[in-house]
Amino acid sequence: MTDKPEKPNEEINYSDGKSTLAYDITKLRNEAHGHRSIPDTKFNVREHFGLDVDWDVPGFSYEQSNIPDIDETYQFDKETTLAILAGFAHNRRVMVQGYHGTGKSTHIEQVAARLNWPCVRINLDSHISRLDLLGKDMITLKEGKQVTEYKEGILPWALQNPVAIVFDEYDAGRPDVMFVIQRVLEAEGRLTLLDQNTVIRPHPAFRLFATANTIGLGDMTGMYHGAQQINQAQMDRWNIVATLNYLPHEDEKAIMLAKYPDMDNGEGKDKVDAMIRMADMTRKGFIAGDLSTLMSPRTVLSWIENDHIFRDTEQAFKYSFFNKCDEAEKDIIQEYYQRCFGVDI
Repeated sequence: MTDKPEKPNEEINYSDGKSTLAYDITKLRNEAHGHRSIPDTKFNVREHFGLDVDWDVPGFSYEQSNIPDIDETYQFDKETTLAILAGFAHNRRVMVQGYHGTGKSTHIEQVAARLNWPCVRINLDSHISRLDLLGKDMITLKEGKQVTEYKEGILPWALQNPVAIVFDEYDAGRPDVMFVIQRVLEAEGRLTLLDQNTVIRPHPAFRLFATANTIGLGDMTGMYHGAQQINQAQMDRWNIVATLNYLPHEDEKAIMLAKYPDMDNGEGKDKVDAMIRMADMTRKGFIAGDLSTLMSPRTVLSWIENDHIFRDTEQAFKYSFFNKCDEAEKDIIQEYYQRCFGVDI
C-alpha cells in the first residue's frame, strides 16, 4: 500500500493495482490495530433476543477477543434487556439494580455476546484502587536492567477500545475509586491522566455498565454488608437504571428446565416446581421479616446441580441453603420444606 492519506476519505492506491478505494482515516487507523472502529452490522431484537420489539441494534459482524460465550438457554427479561440494548445502541450509561442471584451481570454479558461486543467485568471490591483503574509506574526488566515504566490501567485501555466495561458490586466501591469513574460517566467523558499529562477521548464504541444490589442509598436490611451510599451527583449521571428482581414462578421454572433438559418430564417438572415454590416462600418470609436470608435463582440452580450429584433432594437442599441459615430460623424453613415436599427435614 502507498503512504497513508493525510486527510479523511483521500484515495488510497493499492500496490497490486486491483482497486482504488476511498477510506476514512479513522477506520484505517483502527484496522491497522486489528479492529474496526465502530459496529458494522445490525441485529434484529426480535430475532436475536426473542422480544416483540421492532428494533435493530448495532453490533459487530466478526468475532473478537473478550466476547462472552453465548448461553443458548438464557431467558431475557424484557425491560432489562431493552435498557441494556439502549446502552449499546445509544451510548447510554446503564445501571442494573436488584437482589443477588438474579443474573444482572450475566444479562449484560449475554446481550454483549449476541452483539459480538467485547465485554469486561470488574468487581469493585475493597482491594480495587484508583491506581488499578488508571495505571501506575512499575519496575520491569529490560536488557537485564531494572527500569521504571508506566503500565496502563484497565479503564484507559477500555476507553480506547470497542469494549463494554461492567462494574460489578458498584455500591461496594471505595470513594476514591468512585470519583475516578464519575468523570467517565458523561457521554463525552474524557479521562485525564495527570501523571502522564494525557487526556483520553473515549472510543466511539466504548460502553459503560454497572450492577448493584442497592440503589445508592445504602443497605438497611443488613443483607448486603459492605454496600455504601453513593454520591447522588454520581447517581444522576447514570442515564438508565433498570431493576431486575426475581422472576415470576413459571418464568423461573422455564429457566431451570432449559438449563437441565433432563428434568423436562413429569417427575422432573414436579420437583423443579416444588423447589421454586420453596424459594418463593423464603422470599416472602424475608419481605415479611421472618427470615434474614432468602433463596435466589442462583441458589435454586445450585440445589438442582447438587441434587444431580448426590441423588438426594433433601441432602442437596441442606448443602445449598439450609446450612447457611440462622439456627433460630431453621424451624420456619423446615415448615416451608414440609409444605412443598410433604416430608420433614
